[in-house]
Amino acid sequence: MPSTLEELAKLSGTKLVGKSDCKINAVNTLKSANEGEISFLSNRHYTSFLKNTRASAVILTENDLANCPTNALITDNPYLAYAKIAIHLYPDNNRKSLRQDNIVTGENCKIDSSVSISANVTIGNNVTVGSNTYIGPGCVIEDNVTVGNNCLLIANITLCHDIKLGDEIILHPGVVIGSDGFGLAQENKQWLKIPQIGSVIVSDKVEIGANSTIDRGAIEDTIIETGVKIDNQVQIGHNVIVGEHTAIAGCTGIAGSTIVGKRCMIGGAVGISGHIEIVDDVVITAMSGVSNSIKSPGVYSAGIPVTENKIWRRNIVRFRQLDELIKKIMNKLDND
Repeated sequence: MPSTLEELAKLSGTKLVGKSDCKINAVNTLKSANEGEISFLSNRHYTSFLKNTRASAVILTENDLANCPTNALITDNPYLAYAKIAIHLYPDNNRKSLRQDNIVTGENCKIDSSVSISANVTIGNNVTVGSNTYIGPGCVIEDNVTVGNNCLLIANITLCHDIKLGDEIILHPGVVIGSDGFGLAQENKQWLKIPQIGSVIVSDKVEIGANSTIDRGAIEDTIIETGVKIDNQVQIGHNVIVGEHTAIAGCTGIAGSTIVGKRCMIGGAVGISGHIEIVDDVVITAMSGVSNSIKSPGVYSAGIPVTENKIWRRNIVRFRQLDELIKKIMNKLDND
């Protein structure tokens, strides 16, 4: 959807410096952009590309304007402005299609006439699907599932029995919601499977990335609240509650019965133990291990960043000696 810079400035809430009638039809990086494309600078690592960019316009802060060789949109948050402009230039493909062949539908279903269903979809009994929802190829929806309005199930989604999805939810390929939680009891050194009788409730405007899984509750429900964004290959255990507008990056695992607050940001490959609570507005950096509750907002980190192997080995040895060293110091202080 080609637009003028004046139009883009208005919809993004930015200040225009340059030609208001300049036509923009795409976004691109500072390094690769050409005429007719807009770029942005929000990460200092890419500042060196600004002076030589061939973009027709750049979204940036006032501090970077002096080094910009082309038209500019000025804002305190270039990344947010870029997001708004990208949404405008690339409207979502709603993937509308007729109801195709090879669809299996059970009894007593209430599927709105505006719902699009692709090939090789299987729908169980007593399923409800709201208006303007798209069900992509290969999806499986088991008995007693409710799917809201304007949802997008892209492909090969599995919605297990009795779960509930709200409105405007996006599920990327391979998502599984409502599979059994990891509930086991040990008897004579063998494992006894515990029935998982809870459900999963996913509220409005949630997006879940490819091959992510959310387990059903053991007794009570697993709950994903409004506006949560979940990246690819994330595992959420049974009875977890994720608060509104929290974002979870790829390969994170959250063990059962943990409560994650609102507006949290959880980095990639974070491991969170079960039966703990994380308050609102917490940031956990990538590859951290969280074994205890976090009771105050803030930024939390764990783990040792990668370093040269011989230095890492020395550091590990010293770390193992730390407890003994502290004991020696404390004994010396006591004796003094």
